[in-house]
Amino acid sequence: MATYDNVYTPGFAGRIGQTLVNAVSAFSAWNATRVTRNTLHQLTDRELEDIGLSRGDIDTLI
Repeated sequence: MATYDNVYTPGFAGRIGQTLVNAVSAFSAWNATRVTRNTLHQLTDRELEDIGLSRGDIDTLI
């Protein structure tokens, strides 16, 4: 019985495409973190206490 190994090595265009996908993904994650941090900073101390956070926890956790 013959075995066929199908090892795919992306070409130059594939590597550039994957790099672009990785960059967009990293930007999207950064932006989501930024939006979350800004939203939490806009909450009052009372609202933060209701969800179990303090003002000092925002930058530590996110």
